Amino acid sequence: MHETTTRTSTFSINLGSGARELLKWIALLAMTGDHVAKVVFGGYVPVVSELGRIAFPLFALVMACNLAQPGADLRKSMRRLALWGVIAQPLHALAFGAWLPLNILLTFALAAVAVHALANNRPLLLLVAAGVLPMLVDYQWAGVGSVLLAWIAFRHRAWWPLLIALAAVCWANHNGWALLAVPVVLLAARVQWQLPRWRWMFYGYYVGHLLVLAVVARVLS
Repeated sequence: MHETTTRTSTFSINLGSGARELLKWIALLAMTGDHVAKVVFGGYVPVVSELGRIAFPLFALVMACNLAQPGADLRKSMRRLALWGVIAQPLHALAFGAWLPLNILLTFALAAVAVHALANNRPLLLLVAAGVLPMLVDYQWAGVGSVLLAWIAFRHRAWWPLLIALAAVCWANHNGWALLAVPVVLLAARVQWQLPRWRWMFYGYYVGHLLVLAVVARVLS
């Protein structure tokens, strides 16, 4: 009897609530260092700026995983991200000296809309959220698309969309430093982290650090 083995494209990344919280705070630290380098040190600090490239892929992966959880409230995520993104935008513009691209929370708000549109078979809304409006936000189409692809990966347990998502982020960065996010995620997935989920702390931190950077930028100008 000839026995065949069926190969599947399924993957197993166990990102529990604690692991997702850990990755989010690692991303926050990496993002903060990168932003300080841009505002205070003229755009680049060795090592700090390279590590900053892991911030977006970690945020995108955590968000996609959260949205793929059973019972996830996509509409609530869209509203929350949009609200905090609007609050953060004037500070973002003051800190970085330009209104465009819009801040990363608005990138994620668009990504949540795109996920909602795909999950509910709304092609016109998907076209607007993932095809038109990304021109206005940070990371543009690569940003929105990478979250959408990661959501597909978690929803359908397929590894290949994650590869495309990571490649898109590397393309947007014009370098491969985002690949450093891979070992960070794999390490986080191997340990059962017991960390509380401080949802509002994340948004408060984001707005607060932009406020500090806006003040610093004003002083240095």
